[in-house]
Amino acid sequence: MSDGKRAASAPWIRTRLRTAPGAAVALAVLVLVTAFLAAAFPRAVDAYETKGLRHDIRLADAGRSAVEVSRPQPGLELPREQREAGVRTPELRRIGGALGKALPDPLRADMSSVAFGVRTLKPVLATEPWLPRPDTVPPQLSYTAQTGLKEHARLVKGAWPTTPDAVTAGSRAVRGAVTEETAAALNMKVGSTLRLPTAVGGPLTVTVTGIVAPRDPGGSYWSADPLVRTPSLIPDPASPFPQNYWTGTVLLAEDAGPALLATATEPSLFWRFPPDASALTGPDGARLTAVVNSLESGPGLLKVRAIAGDTAEVLTGLGHIVQANARMRDAISPVIAVAALGIGSVAAVVLVMTGALIAARRKAELALMRSRGGSLRGIGGRLLAETAVTVVPASALGLLLAVLAVGEGRWWPAALAATGVGLLVCVALPLRTTLQHIRPTLHGAREDMVSARPSRRRTVAELTLLVLAVGAVTALRRRGTSGGGTDLLVSGAPVLLALIAALVLVRLYPLPLRLAARPVARLRGAIGFLSLARAGRSSAGGALPLLALLLALATAAFGGSVIAGIGDARDDAALTTVGADARVSGKSERATLPDELVRTVRGLDGVRNAAPLRVEFGVTMPETAAGGGGAGSGPDDSGTDTGADSGGGGDAAGARATTMVGVDPASYTRLARTTGLPDFPSGLLKATGASAPLPEGAKSGPERVLPVIASPAVAARLGKEQHAVDTLSGNFKVQVVGTVERVASLASTNFLIVNSASLEQRVPTTLLLTGAPDPGKLRAAADGNGEEFVVQLRSEERARYVNTPMQAGAERIYLAAVAAGAGYALLAVLLSLLQTAPERKTLLARLRTMGLTTGQGRRLLAFEATPQALLAAGGGLLTGWATIVLLSPGIDLEPLALAGVAGSGTSPVTLRADLWSLALPAAGVVALAAAVAGVQAWWASRRGSITELRAGDSR
Repeated sequence: MSDGKRAASAPWIRTRLRTAPGAAVALAVLVLVTAFLAAAFPRAVDAYETKGLRHDIRLADAGRSAVEVSRPQPGLELPREQREAGVRTPELRRIGGALGKALPDPLRADMSSVAFGVRTLKPVLATEPWLPRPDTVPPQLSYTAQTGLKEHARLVKGAWPTTPDAVTAGSRAVRGAVTEETAAALNMKVGSTLRLPTAVGGPLTVTVTGIVAPRDPGGSYWSADPLVRTPSLIPDPASPFPQNYWTGTVLLAEDAGPALLATATEPSLFWRFPPDASALTGPDGARLTAVVNSLESGPGLLKVRAIAGDTAEVLTGLGHIVQANARMRDAISPVIAVAALGIGSVAAVVLVMTGALIAARRKAELALMRSRGGSLRGIGGRLLAETAVTVVPASALGLLLAVLAVGEGRWWPAALAATGVGLLVCVALPLRTTLQHIRPTLHGAREDMVSARPSRRRTVAELTLLVLAVGAVTALRRRGTSGGGTDLLVSGAPVLLALIAALVLVRLYPLPLRLAARPVARLRGAIGFLSLARAGRSSAGGALPLLALLLALATAAFGGSVIAGIGDARDDAALTTVGADARVSGKSERATLPDELVRTVRGLDGVRNAAPLRVEFGVTMPETAAGGGGAGSGPDDSGTDTGADSGGGGDAAGARATTMVGVDPASYTRLARTTGLPDFPSGLLKATGASAPLPEGAKSGPERVLPVIASPAVAARLGKEQHAVDTLSGNFKVQVVGTVERVASLASTNFLIVNSASLEQRVPTTLLLTGAPDPGKLRAAADGNGEEFVVQLRSEERARYVNTPMQAGAERIYLAAVAAGAGYALLAVLLSLLQTAPERKTLLARLRTMGLTTGQGRRLLAFEATPQALLAAGGGLLTGWATIVLLSPGIDLEPLALAGVAGSGTSPVTLRADLWSLALPAAGVVALAAAVAGVQAWWASRRGSITELRAGDSR
């Protein structure tokens, strides 16, 4: 300038953000959501693993989870005073404090529940005449002098046991206390005395001065040794006859330990440290296992012995608890990794697509800058700064929201994930944009697939990726997926299959459309030909949008199938356990249901069908048929057959036991049809002829032949011949007339089904109900007939399978994966259509000048978008189905569906394709594409042709 001053220039970043605030806000929102999901995933995994580890430790039996250090009494070669001092409370407290501080990280003790003292390892025969003797066998009692009684119990009667005088090995009288349960079971009261024989002198007398009640009966203080809280009636192993006797524990005064040194009860010193799980995290599991192993037989044990004595040893089941938790985590991790890698890949592709959309919108602007001397480095630097201003705060905010939303978890994996999202956008957008301007481009060149011929280098790159993906999938199929642990090859199966499908479909896609356009061109209307011709040349159907859609649909389908498989497995397990919607049975296997109870239950509101069953376990197979092998069956505590071998090994020819089920064919057929059991051939069990019902009081003889329907295993052993069986329901012969795979309420594969009307004893032992009876009324009806009947509900049984934080957390992650996959699929459709939106608007404006109506314009855009949407939907269906087929042989959903419930894991739960999970996301893509095309046509019709066709516009 003439005055020598430089012209003022507006800041580039501020100018660009003011010029296109909508694009900047949209990019920031997309980065914010993606960074939030990326940062929340590792924190969510850490959170459910942490909660699962703490849950398993806290719910485990206190005797297993506590770390106990014990050693024998001081040696007899030591002076008496030294032996007594070694078992007194001050010395025990000093050692306990040192041991607590010596516990290595991450193991920490709950110091409020730590207990230490002296206990007897050998029970003492209590000969007092007032003690109960159920089978004329006197009780055997243990004695313990441990600290913390006043802090962990409340006094119910009498006074706390104390030591008025210093107790020594020569003391012959001490005081003690018992719990309310021990006092009630053993007839003890305040003032009762017990005598322990000693090695020298008279017996040691223990006077019960108080009766106490635990403050926390389930805590470690009372549950590590259950006999301290509750006595037990146990069988006498030395008696040849079934005789039981009582055993329990008497709590001595805290400083009464020296008195036990004179007895022959093998006194032992102990320090019990219950673990404090509140500070543990999921990643601490491996370190915790190593620490426990070291304490049991490693360097940690040497440190313990340096503090507690050379004969000390460490006993704990904490290592087994942590290892069981690790096995569940390792079983769940591969399934979670599939969702994580799939969603991560589709998010990355969508972010790159966003960069491609922004680059396409600014192509003319940057081409002008390049033509006026702008360098690639300068343009790229400006784009990087412009992008970073928007992306970096959005990534940081996403990380902050993830930390706030998921409270527990390591921060650095989340920070790395959020940083990766921001770095990808900051690098991909400038790089994608500047690479298009390495060489000057001609103004007005076509950008559809007619002119966009793939180069040789691109063809070689695509073929290389295709060969690598096919090779990886082939190796995965041959090797299998059940090796254990997280495998990137297994987890990347949806990505590999989507890449293969995208590369193949994007090459084949234009050919059928161009072939279809030829006959359509002969029709009178131009809409069909134009739509097919443009769909075959449109750049919206490129590899990148198609890859994003295929990845999103495959991941959503896989996640939905996992969730559906978990639900089906729980439904099936609950049905196997209960047998129907509700079940009424006796607590013992031989308890029968009164007729009044059956009539009352049948008449309850909500009961649609009631099927009485007579279930008899342990029916001995004929010797000639039992040799075929196969396990018998036996009931568990709830009366449900578990399939365990209950016979065999004792009789000649290897006779085995099976289960006989007497049914009413009509009601059982309705039950099987309602609950989804295999079709029951009720017509084969007609009670006619030799199997006709017996008159009242008549006995069944061996000449009677009853038709039976057997399981395949039993049918293979019995064949078609008649076999005599002896049962509690009568003696008769059986002949197999049919087979079924399953029977209601039994998990065993060894059973016989007979018509209960043909049995000598027909009273049912189980009543299976379908419908929705009121649980309160059903239990009231059962309780009104005695306490020996129990009610099981299918809904309550199913609810038991969701009882661990690890299961619930993994399910939530999969639900989020399905939702995120569907959302990214819809976003990919929007981005692919928005990329060519200006071109379509210009086309409609030009065609309107030639007489195209608004309705025809809408149909044109809809018909143009439909083939691409159908291609993505069909490819997504195929990719999702192939992913499930590829991974299902090695994926067991049992840890996710049934882990943590005893007796539930009867067989692996395999993954299967779920129709709704495959079809719904694909249908959503087609519907959204049609909706977006309709909205674009409507919006374009509102704008005048002059606005769209401005002079000099390159469009």
